[in-house]
Amino acid sequence: MQATAYTYDPETRTGQVLLDDGTPVPFDARAFDAGGLRLLRPGQRVRIETEGEGEDRRITLVTLQTF
Repeated sequence: MQATAYTYDPETRTGQVLLDDGTPVPFDARAFDAGGLRLLRPGQRVRIETEGEGEDRRITLVTLQTF
């Protein structure tokens, strides 16, 4: 699934992405580390993997979207 980086805290390696419908979804350090990234800037397009549905949806991977 694709999303747009919204916030990112380099100290905690946590943040939020915006889904294409504008829904913000938080990610934790584990999801950030799973993607092998070092830095994330707001506005970057990312690919995410999630598990769960609705309120229980959780991001398990954040990586850069490549074309």
